Amino acid sequence: MRKVTPDPPDADNASPNESSETRDEDDHQASFADIKATPRKPCTMYSVNPEVDVQTLLGCVSESLASASVITMDVADRETGPSRNSLLGVHQILMVAELSVNRALDQLDPIE
Repeated sequence: MRKVTPDPPDADNASPNESSETRDEDDHQASFADIKATPRKPCTMYSVNPEVDVQTLLGCVSESLASASVITMDVADRETGPSRNSLLGVHQILMVAELSVNRALDQLDPIE
């Protein structure tokens, strides 16, 4: 049976007009100085509106931490042994973070 598609070119013979020096420059890894010299462009995929006030942001964080805490406990209830202990540890960390955020919210808007 005859092969219909040709073989891909070898890596060394990718382009007959290209010298090995050009390929070496393409393979050059960026140095730390090159990276630091490049201006930083923040990713806008997951950006927070800069006009949102701190109280709203903390409220959203508090709700997210509470949700993560509930999810962690649900999964921990189905586990046994070291996995369960790890999940309970994660839950405890989430609870401490949630308490801290709620305390910051209380300081922003104290109940009198």
